[in-house]
Amino acid sequence: MMEGSDSDGLGNGPSPFEQNVAQLRRAVQYWLDKSTIHIVPRWGLFLFLLFIFSLRIYVIQGYFIVAYGLGIFLLNNFIAFLSPLDDPNEGGATLPTSSKEGKEFRPFARRLPEFKFWLACARGTFLAIMMTFCSLFDIPVFWPILLMYFGVLFFMTMKRQIMHMYKHKYVPISFGKAKYKNAGEEHSMYGGGMAGASKGR
Repeated sequence: MMEGSDSDGLGNGPSPFEQNVAQLRRAVQYWLDKSTIHIVPRWGLFLFLLFIFSLRIYVIQGYFIVAYGLGIFLLNNFIAFLSPLDDPNEGGATLPTSSKEGKEFRPFARRLPEFKFWLACARGTFLAIMMTFCSLFDIPVFWPILLMYFGVLFFMTMKRQIMHMYKHKYVPISFGKAKYKNAGEEHSMYGGGMAGASKGR
């Protein structure tokens, strides 16, 4: 009985494959966390993936439906990136409309934060590249129609977003708090509080 219970307990543990998958996920998450502060290299990687995808579409002259789907996906994420977290039209928190209301610094809270926006775009582009290696997604379409439809959709969507920004008087850009001249500079051997202490003597 004891041997059987021991064997059952060992069988309930994670398999080597599951352990390797969990370890891989931890490694990927670790490097994603490390890349959070490196904004320019991250977006450079996304542009490189987008260039590879565009080059492959141009060389193969196919998979236009995949390119159209990727364009719609990127557009939706871009709109979410430009939109406030609490939409005033949906009864959310109102944005400051005067200098008195906006005297206290409040950064623009996005519906889709910058890092998640980049991650979604990079994953979507990488998945689109992988889809171009599967002939199942090479559906014959007349690509000028898709391009024209995407252009109209992009124009109408951006027009609606700009009108929303104008109506509620917000700009989806946060420059951070005002920085004053010589703030944070250390002009003493010890710096910090010791600088003030040396001046007081």
